[in-house]
This record gives sequence, structure tokens and C-alpha cells, in this order.
Amino acid sequence: MTDIATFAAPGRFWRGNLHTHSTLSDGKLAPGDVVEAYKEAGYDFMMLSDHFIGHYDWPVADTRNFRSNRFTTLIGAELHAPRTSVGELWHIVAAGLPLDFAPCEPEETGEQVARRAADAGAFIGIAHPAWSQLNIEDGRAIDVAHAVEVYNHGCAVENNRGDGWYLMDQLLNEGKRLTAFATDDAHFRDHDFDAFGGWVHVKSPSLDPEAILEALKAGLYYSSQGPEIHEVTLEGDELSVVCSPVHSICVMGGTSRTVTRLGRNITRATLDLRKLDNGWLLAEPSKWLRLTVIDAHGRCAWTNPVWRDAA
Repeated sequence: MTDIATFAAPGRFWRGNLHTHSTLSDGKLAPGDVVEAYKEAGYDFMMLSDHFIGHYDWPVADTRNFRSNRFTTLIGAELHAPRTSVGELWHIVAAGLPLDFAPCEPEETGEQVARRAADAGAFIGIAHPAWSQLNIEDGRAIDVAHAVEVYNHGCAVENNRGDGWYLMDQLLNEGKRLTAFATDDAHFRDHDFDAFGGWVHVKSPSLDPEAILEALKAGLYYSSQGPEIHEVTLEGDELSVVCSPVHSICVMGGTSRTVTRLGRNITRATLDLRKLDNGWLLAEPSKWLRLTVIDAHGRCAWTNPVWRDAA
């Protein structure tokens, strides 16, 4: 039996958000009020990712004074530079930036600023692909990315462009070993309408910011809109799952084939992965798989991809 790394790693799960905004850029609430909102909502950590652009005087929010032994913050920003395939600015979430991260040079590209942030020790995520209308060439361009933002709640509720799996799955099929994170991208313009709808559960021995950042880079987390995944194990061709009550548990890979268990208030299931490899024109099995659970309200939780050569 193989325990999937995220669920076998030492420590506990900490709930956090990696993408939100304050009055340092285009958010409505002051930084301290944003942090307090996440504390009151039951989060363990969060990051202010204000827009790192000259229009807002290149903000990297110093939230260290808001940390305690029960809540912490990561230092980061949402980076911007030209130019995506549709001719717009890049939006790149960078968690773990130094406070003195240098402003972009006029000629610096999205690829270059992402690489500079990664070299500075940051976790790099490609933000809201559907909202940004990113294509596969864009996904390939950010070659230092750790992850793709597969769900952005603010985009989902504002314009129904919150999904990022379409890009993530294509990059996985090309062999890119990325992970998948969900956020809310809250701006609090209309109270908390765009907040608290997507987050990560990070497995770490402690809530120390460095430990959370290390776990993110190692992919020791899963993402959720509400459901919880407690345990995932792989034994031969059988994947076993323990979770909060859901109505659907689905395993999928890089083809159209899926394995699904449907029912009311399912809390555990064992799925036969051999069904992923049966198809009318299936040339070769998918090299990766991922798990989704869906509750009675349609809310999902997603594991990071599991590479079958490493399981």
C-alpha cells in the first residue's frame, strides 16, 4: 500500500488562502481588516497578494505584525508584466517574496519576473487562466511555475471564469509536474461576496511561514471549496479515499476516461484504476491521475496530481 504524499506527510492540515487584495492595490479593506476577516472565517494563514505594479507603487505587504501562534501570514504579491498571448499583462501569484523584491524593469517579461521571484525563493502560481484567457503556449512560458490556480472564486462569481483545470490538465499531459491550488481572489468590494469560496489545506508539522512555504513547494496540500479529504491510499490498481460526506468521488487522468462512485453521503470508497486505461482508441495509459470529490451542494475538493511512476 502506498500513502499519497500529501496525506502521509507528518503534521496536520492548515487552511489558507494565497490570493486576496487590500487597499494597497484594488481591494476595499485595509490590510489589517483583510487579515482579521480570514481569522474570523476560521483560516489558519493567508497572504495579501496585492498587485505588484507601478500604478500601486509596487506593494509587497508587510503582514508580519498580524502573526500569532494561532495564525500566520505569508509575504507575497500578484506579479504583472507583459505579455500573454492575448496581449494582456501576466497575473502571477508569488508566495514567499522578500519584502524588498525589486520593481519590474520596463523591458521585463512575465517569464522573467516569474523566474526572478522563483530565484528569490517564492512559490509561483499561474493565476486565473480562464479569466486571463491563457492558452497552452502561455502555460509553457512560465517554466518556473510550481502550480496553476485551478479555481478562483472571485472570477467564478463575477464572470463564470473561475476554472483553471483545462490548462492544468494539458500541461500535465505534456509532462509538467505542477500542482493545483484554489483561492478566492477576494477584493471585498461588496462585503465578502467574493471571499471564502476556495482555499488550500497545507500539510505541515507547524504553522511557521517557512514550513508552510516549504510544504506548498513540495505539493503537500489539496484544494477545496468545502469538502475535506482525510486519507488517500493506493494499493496496486485500487485507490482508496476517506472524506467528508459527498455525493461523488471521481478519479481522472489525461484522457476522457474516469472512474466514479456516486451516492448519498459517501465518506469512503475504493476505486478500480484499471478502468482509466480502457478506451476504444486509447493509445497508452495516462501517466498521472487526480481525485475530485463533490458534495451535495456541488462544491469540490481536489487532490494534486499523482504521477503513476512515482506512486
